[in-house]
Amino acid sequence: MDRSTALDIEALKMTQEQYILAAQPNPLHQRGASVCGAQVYPAVGIYGWRKRCLYFFILLLLVTMIVNLALTIWILKVMNFTPDGMGNLRVTKEGVRLEGVSEFLLPLYVKEIESRRDSPLILQSDRNVTVNARNDQGQLTGQLTVGSEMVEAQCQRFEVRSTDGERVLFSADEEEISIGTEKLRVTGNEGVVFSHSVETSHVRAEPFQDLKLESPTRTLTLEAPRGVEVNAGVGDFTASCRKDLLLQSSEGEIFLDANTIRLGNIPLGSAVDPLEGAPAGTTYTKQTVYELCSCANGKLYLSPAEKGSTCQTTSNFCLWS
Repeated sequence: MDRSTALDIEALKMTQEQYILAAQPNPLHQRGASVCGAQVYPAVGIYGWRKRCLYFFILLLLVTMIVNLALTIWILKVMNFTPDGMGNLRVTKEGVRLEGVSEFLLPLYVKEIESRRDSPLILQSDRNVTVNARNDQGQLTGQLTVGSEMVEAQCQRFEVRSTDGERVLFSADEEEISIGTEKLRVTGNEGVVFSHSVETSHVRAEPFQDLKLESPTRTLTLEAPRGVEVNAGVGDFTASCRKDLLLQSSEGEIFLDANTIRLGNIPLGSAVDPLEGAPAGTTYTKQTVYELCSCANGKLYLSPAEKGSTCQTTSNFCLWS
């Protein structure tokens, strides 16, 4: 191959390379150009609307961060966040402490609720306040409900103790109700109504007040294994009934101790004719002194008092009475 043929091939390659470079529309896609013998690469970056959008998003993010930080600081200030707690809530070594008025919208589970030493504990609700106690299985064992119309306690045994916690002042269960105070005072005008029997060692009225034991439709019975004592220190003792008044002592005696014992409305015995055994119809209009006689069945009647006993002559009362 001669020299002329080599020059033609070299010229053809240069022409082809120039055509390829001329055919490319964007000069940025070129790998590089030679200026004064040095290799020069085109500049790469973000220009135009892309650059403005990028700056806008950066500014928006910065504003969002500032607003978020300001709201966080405001919430911390309003809620009064401190290292010990939040607002009225303080976390101490003994537990959680609430100051002021607190409102709970959901159930509260605590082991113990205690107020400050110088202030009372108030539980308030628009409808009612209910305190429940449950066992390990979650079953309800006790309930105390304070409502607008009544206070209801549901438990196996209800007790009210003294301030020292040693004496039981009041207790109630399914079988009995026990009152352990030294004195039970009833101040109602109508007194106390018992449907069944009452067991007590002493019943008395207030000073300068009358004591009245009454059974309007049934029988009133006073029983004691070692005696019943009825004592009216200043006033009168009155026992009245519709039918029979029974004073009975199974082993001892009935003792009436008073300066004056009066038995009113005792019937007057009638005389018996010694021959016929019938009433003689004798009247004692001028008689002022009488003898108290007793029939075999225990009924009392009066007989005219004379030198001797006249109960036999007027015993006809025991026959028809």
